[in-house]
Amino acid sequence: MVMACVGLGANLGDAQATLRAAVAALAALPRCRLLAASRQYRTPAWGNEAQPDFINAAVALETTLPAEELLAQLLATEQSFGRVRLPGQHWGPRTLDLDLLLYGEQVIDLPQLKVPHPYLHERAFALLPLADIAADAVIPGHGTVRAALVGMKTCDITPLGG
Repeated sequence: MVMACVGLGANLGDAQATLRAAVAALAALPRCRLLAASRQYRTPAWGNEAQPDFINAAVALETTLPAEELLAQLLATEQSFGRVRLPGQHWGPRTLDLDLLLYGEQVIDLPQLKVPHPYLHERAFALLPLADIAADAVIPGHGTVRAALVGMKTCDITPLGG
């Protein structure tokens, strides 16, 4: 069993409802068990700022799926929520984005999968939700999630609900 951490994001439609439904879908994945889900956060769009704010969250799953199979399940889940990935499009609006942030403490460097997520240690919108559920998780090469947040600007990111 491995603890895998997945980042969730959406900014089209009812993004909060989409993330709640996506958490339920991830909890139902084969050979996976939901360990924890973060609260949701509202994050201003960046990269391509001419789009609605994002809603972000994170989950921790216990899984026996190999990382590549888990990624395939995440991509299929995105598609089931209407996500269309266009080649070369980054930071655009999306119905659902699922990123495999951590897979235990493994480092995976494949053309289709990089774990830890290459920019995880620089992105408050991914680290804040992850800190809710796995603050002591290790980002290989960068220390813990908690340590990565020290000194990072997070004031534009707002927690939603309780």
